[in-house]
Amino acid sequence: MHKPSQTIDSLQIGMNWFDERPGGLDRVVSQLVRSLPAQGVIVRGLVAGSEQVRSLSHGAVTPFALPDAPMLTRITNLRRAAAQLRNARMPDVVAAHFALYAAPVFGTFRRVPKVIHFHGPWGDESAHAARGGMNITIRRAIEKYAYRRGNLHIVLSQAFADVLQRYGVSAGTIRIVPGCVDVGHFDTGIDRRAARAALGLPQDRAMLFCVRRLVSRMGLEDLIDAVFLVRQSVPDVLLTIAGKGPLTAALQARIEHRGLSQYVHLAGFVADEALPLWYRAADMSVVPTTALEGFGLTTIESLAAGTPVLVTPVGGLPEAVAPLSQALVLEACGFRALGSGLTDALLGKRILPDETACCEYVRSHFDLPVIAAQVATVYREAIDTY
Repeated sequence: MHKPSQTIDSLQIGMNWFDERPGGLDRVVSQLVRSLPAQGVIVRGLVAGSEQVRSLSHGAVTPFALPDAPMLTRITNLRRAAAQLRNARMPDVVAAHFALYAAPVFGTFRRVPKVIHFHGPWGDESAHAARGGMNITIRRAIEKYAYRRGNLHIVLSQAFADVLQRYGVSAGTIRIVPGCVDVGHFDTGIDRRAARAALGLPQDRAMLFCVRRLVSRMGLEDLIDAVFLVRQSVPDVLLTIAGKGPLTAALQARIEHRGLSQYVHLAGFVADEALPLWYRAADMSVVPTTALEGFGLTTIESLAAGTPVLVTPVGGLPEAVAPLSQALVLEACGFRALGSGLTDALLGKRILPDETACCEYVRSHFDLPVIAAQVATVYREAIDTY
């Protein structure tokens, strides 16, 4: 039996390296690489990335191919790199974060227990984003193959536990471990005025912030329309939307058509280093998602920065914030519910938790060491029951 005091060896199969291609899944893998060793879990990893990944991860993560390399090249190199890691030392547990890269190497680690980190339905998300390339049916088949071969499964919320079971995964193998955040990174210790000054933002306007991929399921069209309503009561409101994606031009056109050019700003990609300032500068942040939201890391990032966040009642979003305050969860999706909730919050009619409460909530529930300890417990369970 493995005990928490005993060191175990994990192989993390990710997608890309966060420093090179930021994404929610990639952020989680990067955070686990950093935080699991303190929990007695040795970490080795495989991701698509440049050779710089080795130095950026202090030698823990092996890049097997560039993310844009042909699919056959990536899979061939992945198999080769996995075999080399196995021959160097067989891991105690394989932790798979991305079905496309996990499925081809499960045979390499046939006698090793496998924990599947389910970050979301890859095929369904691709369909919503209208991405080209691999057929959606093939993606879903790869997912089903990979997920059914997990001994245990880690999901971010009960909402995603329900989704995962649709792939034929037994509820008895699913463990809920929420998303994590480096509280020290987002809790800057500066006040709102200082954050606005650092970013060159006005001090005298009500400010909203939203960071999302610019794709349809994120509800950004509703959020823009909601600002039109908010302005009836808060004329000087300013919404900043950070992120990039295929809807950029359409969203900009919507802003101009609504006459909101002075009230809604598309900031494009905001570097991870600057995100804490943007959250801190806002009176509140918003997550207006309409579908397929398993947890929403931006919720706890905002709270870690001391800024309350309003969320739609979609997927795992309520699970992330309702224990802090039910007022953070809007009554419905759509521009009317968003407009009403934001207006009430800005006018003080909807009472939101203060800076201290937001920070303390995240520090006690979602900080890296807290979540890393829970993940390590699941890994040891998979080993002990294999």
